[in-house]
Amino acid sequence: MFGKDKTVQEGLYVLSAAILVSSVILSLSIAYTGSTISINTDPQNKAPAAGNIQEVGQQAPSQQQPQQQPQQQPQPQPSPVQVSVDDDAMKGNANAPVTVIEFSDFQCPFCARFYSNTLPRLEKNFIDTGKVKFVYRDFPLGFHQDAQKAAEATECAEEQGKFWEMHDKIFDSQGAMDVNSLKTYASELGLDTNQFNSCLDSGKYAGEVQKDLSDGQAAGVSGTPTFFINGKKLVGAQPYEVFEQAINQELGG
Repeated sequence: MFGKDKTVQEGLYVLSAAILVSSVILSLSIAYTGSTISINTDPQNKAPAAGNIQEVGQQAPSQQQPQQQPQQQPQPQPSPVQVSVDDDAMKGNANAPVTVIEFSDFQCPFCARFYSNTLPRLEKNFIDTGKVKFVYRDFPLGFHQDAQKAAEATECAEEQGKFWEMHDKIFDSQGAMDVNSLKTYASELGLDTNQFNSCLDSGKYAGEVQKDLSDGQAAGVSGTPTFFINGKKLVGAQPYEVFEQAINQELGG
């Protein structure tokens, strides 16, 4: 009887040990399988390429919590500024519904870029069609040694009805705008050179140029070119499309 109990007891020990070993094996198998699933996400069973490192940590949105798109916040519209056109040179219909005032510097490369790339299209599509009145005002920067005299030269040319011709000539020849060059341009444009030279040498319009500068500063101009489209400021030699959009907004289109 005692021998039989001992045999049963030993059998139970063996069974328990077998169960324990099976449990350990099963746990190890699960752990190993889970590790493989969590690491081996590449279908080619390869390590991530170096170029894809930036994707680590990104998570796709779950179906229960879809990713929400950020709401577009309305952009504040600039408040119009009261800017006088003064008695400065103008292009277009004086009664046009949109007034564009440019504060510019003849020695400024960005002003030249606007003159070359954007102004011709504005003339064709808005100024010549009577939709825009374009006004040029001077804003000579202190570190441009020839800008003041160049601005005076256009005022002297305006006495003879050729402001825009001198305006264009200076921008087309921006590399040379010292006083002697300005006098040469006046001759090339067919101006009365005695009258022009006397005007330029006397500084007759120096105060007029400085008044433009002061008016620009009072309106918040700090660099060139700066534009006011019905009083709304636009800074820099922006692409034509930016001007087109701003003007069309003023036209109600």
